[in-house]
Amino acid sequence: MTENHKTMLLIGATSDIGRATALAYAQAGWQILLAARNTEAAQRNADDIATRTGAGVSVYALDILDSAAMPGFVDGLPVLPDTVVCVVGEMGDQDRAQIEPDHAAMVFRTNFEGPALLLGLFANRFLTRGSGAIVGVSSVAGDRGRGTNYVYGAAKAGLTAFLSGLRNRLAPSGLRVITVKPGFVRTRMTAGMKLPALLTANPEEVGAAIFAAAQGRRGRDVIYVRPVWRGVMSVIGAIPEPIFKKLKL
Repeated sequence: MTENHKTMLLIGATSDIGRATALAYAQAGWQILLAARNTEAAQRNADDIATRTGAGVSVYALDILDSAAMPGFVDGLPVLPDTVVCVVGEMGDQDRAQIEPDHAAMVFRTNFEGPALLLGLFANRFLTRGSGAIVGVSSVAGDRGRGTNYVYGAAKAGLTAFLSGLRNRLAPSGLRVITVKPGFVRTRMTAGMKLPALLTANPEEVGAAIFAAAQGRRGRDVIYVRPVWRGVMSVIGAIPEPIFKKLKL
């Protein structure tokens, strides 16, 4: 890594949002570290980003469910990044999660436990150094539990609360923690779903929003990629519980 460039670590490098986010940073001149379980797929993204931008892009193996390996992963990076962005997500299957504890546990661990533990390690390193930014991609699904996806929503609610607490802890040191809630996004994870156009972003829109938020251009610590979601979720959150229980959302 050259000393003239800032470095961003992207956790979840094989996802559509991950690729778009890494590309946004690379286009701005950042050096990129891509972390993923599937290093072959991540390398394809790395090669494409490097070809498009000329940025230095390298790939590192990471299983977000292997908490024992996390300290070694962090310490084994060639440099402590300036910014860490975690876009890891797994919607899972709500029907399966209701009857298969192992499937529910995978959804919880992938969306909450793994990212929280790893970001916590980076927070400690950043505190020691005195600088750094953390961006965690959560979900509007975590703003209120709904019968159609409450396992995934609960996991994302946990991540949102973790990021909020981490932000509160790190704020006196000047370190930034940003929570990004994309809403619906046209990705492989949502393929086949009928999504409302007004509420649906594309991966490039999310990547640009993440980059802008981390640079302080959005003026908030909690970012709804499409601002309309803030109003939508405020309305949903305000519905009295007796009424909410009768709704199918």
